Amino acid sequence: MENNTLTTMLSVVLAFMIVILVILLVVYFVLRSKANKKEKKEPQAKSEEISDTTKDKTKQTTAEYGKQSIFDFMEFDDIIDNMIEQKNGRRFIMVVECQGVNYDLMSNVEKVSVEEGFQQFLNTLRHPIQIYIQTRTVNLESSIETYKARVKEIENKYKDLEYQLKKMKEADYYSDEQIQKVELEITRQKNLLDYGIDIIRNTEKMSKNKNVLNKKYYVVIAYSADELGNNNYDKDEVRGMAFSELYTKAQSLIRTLSSCSVTGRILNSLELAELLYMAYNRDEAETYNLEKEIRAGLMEMYSVSTDVFEKKLQLLDKQIQDEAIDLANQNIEKAKSKLQKMAEKKEEEKDDLVQQMAKLILEENKDYIGDEVAQEAIRELEKQLEEEEKKEQEKKTKTTRTRRTKKEGSKA
Repeated sequence: MENNTLTTMLSVVLAFMIVILVILLVVYFVLRSKANKKEKKEPQAKSEEISDTTKDKTKQTTAEYGKQSIFDFMEFDDIIDNMIEQKNGRRFIMVVECQGVNYDLMSNVEKVSVEEGFQQFLNTLRHPIQIYIQTRTVNLESSIETYKARVKEIENKYKDLEYQLKKMKEADYYSDEQIQKVELEITRQKNLLDYGIDIIRNTEKMSKNKNVLNKKYYVVIAYSADELGNNNYDKDEVRGMAFSELYTKAQSLIRTLSSCSVTGRILNSLELAELLYMAYNRDEAETYNLEKEIRAGLMEMYSVSTDVFEKKLQLLDKQIQDEAIDLANQNIEKAKSKLQKMAEKKEEEKDDLVQQMAKLILEENKDYIGDEVAQEAIRELEKQLEEEEKKEQEKKTKTTRTRRTKKEGSKA
């Protein structure tokens, strides 16, 4: 009996424990499912919150990207009177570009003088300055355009000389010496033309190398309108006083820098715009600089193409000019040939003209040399004229005889 009761008690306890374990497992699974549902709901709520915040931010950014925010980003208001204007006309900046010296190639004495000059420059400073260094790729486009214009002039001169030589060879009255002189000048111009073309080709190859860099050094001087105190000056007066103050400081700075062999100059408004353009558009400036942008008219409000008839008129003007130059050259050649013929004719008649002039002089000066002497001298001149005419006549007859004999021999 005791064994039966013990087994029944144990079985009851075991059953009770099993029921409790099942209940605990059911509670665990219920709590776990609720926790999973909450975790699924929370990321959705977070994503909704994030989307709402991003929408608000996009609204704020679109509202902020206006005209005023761009000016705030650029950190300057205007460029006027060789100055950069900031903070709504309360701060002004002037920039001095400096050309340095090669310190390493100097002798010891020169180095000491440069160091002493720089010490003097630092001791004379009475206002704050900033030193700004800008690295740029070397832009050789302006040099290439200058070379091309010069080569075009040489080419035009070379073509004109070739045309002149052609006309001289067609005309038979130019001497060999004159033709050789023009040919020598043509050779010289041809050598110059070939040399100029080689320079342009090499410079264009060099400009394509983006690794060629150039450093520019600037000293920045600033002036604040707060230095004027609480005086009620208008904007133009403040700008004028700022310019005079900055200009005086810049000139003093340039003079003291010259003592250490450093030259300087004040940048004008266009150069200041280029400086800022390079600072804010470094990548674009390498392919499209400010000067090219201004020439292309990208800063204009609108641009229009040239009228068709205006282009035609320009072409006609160019054609008229070229034809006029050719006609002028032809007339010059004709005038030269006429003058040369006159000179040759006068040279042939030189002896006759001399004798006629001598006869006229004797007749005009009869009173001074005496009538008989003058008449005798005139008779002598006439005899000489007759003798020369006879000689000329004999020469002519000889030439005609030789020609006849040559013709008769050729016929035979």
